[in-house]
Amino acid sequence: MLKIYNSLHREKQIFQPIDPQRVRLYVCGMTVYDYCHVGHARVLVVFDIVYRYLCKLYGETHVEYVRNITDIDDKIIKRAQENNEPMDALTARYIAEMHQDAASLNILPPTQEPRATTHLTQIIAMVQRLVDNGVAYAADNGDVYYSVSAFANYGKLSGRNLAEERSGARVEVDEAKKDPMDFVLWKASKPDEPAWDSPWGAGRPGWHIECSAMSTYCLGNHFDIHGGGMDLKFPHHENEIAQSEAATNETFVNTWMHNGHVMIDQEKMSKSLGNFFTVREVLKQFSPEVLRYFIVTSHYRSPLNYSDENLIHAKAALERFYTALRDIPVTESVDPNTQQTKPFAERFDAAMADDFNTPEAIAVLFDVAKALNRAKADDTLDLAIPLAKLLKNLGGQLGLLQDAPDRFLQGVNPAEEAGLNEQAIEDFIQQRLQARANKDWAEADRVRDGLKAQGILLEDGPQGTTWRRE
Repeated sequence: MLKIYNSLHREKQIFQPIDPQRVRLYVCGMTVYDYCHVGHARVLVVFDIVYRYLCKLYGETHVEYVRNITDIDDKIIKRAQENNEPMDALTARYIAEMHQDAASLNILPPTQEPRATTHLTQIIAMVQRLVDNGVAYAADNGDVYYSVSAFANYGKLSGRNLAEERSGARVEVDEAKKDPMDFVLWKASKPDEPAWDSPWGAGRPGWHIECSAMSTYCLGNHFDIHGGGMDLKFPHHENEIAQSEAATNETFVNTWMHNGHVMIDQEKMSKSLGNFFTVREVLKQFSPEVLRYFIVTSHYRSPLNYSDENLIHAKAALERFYTALRDIPVTESVDPNTQQTKPFAERFDAAMADDFNTPEAIAVLFDVAKALNRAKADDTLDLAIPLAKLLKNLGGQLGLLQDAPDRFLQGVNPAEEAGLNEQAIEDFIQQRLQARANKDWAEADRVRDGLKAQGILLEDGPQGTTWRRE
């Protein structure tokens, strides 16, 4: 029985979908004005695992996963102006780059990926409902604001006290808010900014209203799970609840999930602090699976401490798994369900059902690998083969261990333009040296010619074998 930590109630709760035939998950996606960094990668991986596990429990056709794209925003407008390019061209480019990063990390595509600019009709309609319901107002400056004091339960997600927040807020002299805590639903357009027509004049949506309009349009007014990074709990998700429930007079979401920050030197990784590494930068040094494994080794609600050292440990762990899988024939026809494998599968499922406890699930994978290595040492293939199949299947639930063992162990990094990283080349050189020591000249030539075909030239000299790119 699946239990999920519900941020709204601050406890683990048994997950009971509103409709088991239509399990609905919404996650706040990327604001597309730059490359994805490791913090974004964590959101993608965490909720990819949630999606995979819900599909396992309820069936792929019964799970709807919506991850939005914010393609209109102050940062996007600023970047497009800096680049002197149309906003649409900027966002289209970074959406494509985001999809490339997601694919490299083995992220399953969501069932829907709505964009703010294609849902202006729904956004404007929701703002109008809020105005009609008396919880939003058009200000003299052309903006439309949500009146926070009109929502009695404001702060129920974050635990913030409205009076205390208000006392700490300041309103600029020229600002048209009635209350310092009110937030913008619709922004009046400024010169040289993108704008759409609305009942309040030309303008564009505020950030918070985008997710409420898109999520309720795609999944209905009341759905099962809403997820995102911990930094979105306040004010973004708090504001989503307030405006959604005021617009529909229904409960918005049953379960709220928030993943922890990625940390560098005790600070949250973020673009605003300038202390971030893009996924592209990391993949120049490590394979995508290493980055994914690194993310999975921490519980999704815990902080994740980024360092090269931790990624090196992740690579070494994956090498242990792939070494165990090496030379074991695993086909689709292999049944991994045996008396010996059943306890491992049960422990893995118990870990995942306990609020997606991936560190405990990883511990089970290590135990399976140990049992597999013992079976290989004892030359008992009838046990080793189902154990190997189980290891791949369980790893697959985490989006891991689906590569060919030799390919991973040779260090092939698909993210590298050259096709081979340095470790892979050194591994091939050692294979060739071993072949020559065995007087297996045909094998030695095969390795040399294979490297040459990929632009790597070997040079034999008094100091040994060196290599260079052609």
